[in-house]
Amino acid sequence: GGRGTRLVPHRENFMEMLEAAKREATKYFADDEVILEKFIERSRHVEVQVFADKLGGCVYLFERDCSVQRRHQKILEEAPAPLLSDTKRREMGQVAVAAARAVNYIGAGTVEFLYDPETDNFYFMEMNTRLQVEHPVTEAITKLDLVELQIKVARGEPLPFTQDQISYTGHAIEARIYAEDPSSSFLPGSGRLQVVQLPPTTCEGRPVVAADAGEVEVRVDSGFQEGDD
Repeated sequence: GGRGTRLVPHRENFMEMLEAAKREATKYFADDEVILEKFIERSRHVEVQVFADKLGGCVYLFERDCSVQRRHQKILEEAPAPLLSDTKRREMGQVAVAAARAVNYIGAGTVEFLYDPETDNFYFMEMNTRLQVEHPVTEAITKLDLVELQIKVARGEPLPFTQDQISYTGHAIEARIYAEDPSSSFLPGSGRLQVVQLPPTTCEGRPVVAADAGEVEVRVDSGFQEGDD
């Protein structure tokens, strides 16, 4: 979540920022190891959904753009990423699959990259070894149930498709709802949820399996209701 991250705009600031990063890393992770990374000023945060079974099958289910963030926390995620060409999309997907294969990965995972639209280059950041909360946008454009796929893969079943059998249609956007305190610079807030107003849904907590052309589908995944603390 960006803990310990420091931007060093000038050489003379390096040692100060290094020590600050090490202190924060020690506080939160009990480890002050620091990684130096290139700063890309106008980057996009693009992550690729991968899936691998126990029999050697591994595919990518396209990508999500997660660039709209506050305090290094994702707010909006959309699929497919709006700035990628088909060639770059395929290249990024193939690199993500290669990363998963390199560690003999099994199940759902997300390979995350920084994409530089000015140079059309992308850079590996990390791999999240789980099904992330933004997976519904991938389900929406591929019409696949990723939770069901996880269960089948865990049972030892092969993936029911190859890479050339996977396609996407449409565009999906996920918005996360945060409880924040506007009187404290919109820092995360806590307490009782006095009012919860969610939009009417067309597919409560499940993937969209079909939609007519031009039809807008609305899905809500939540774990709370009015009155919860």
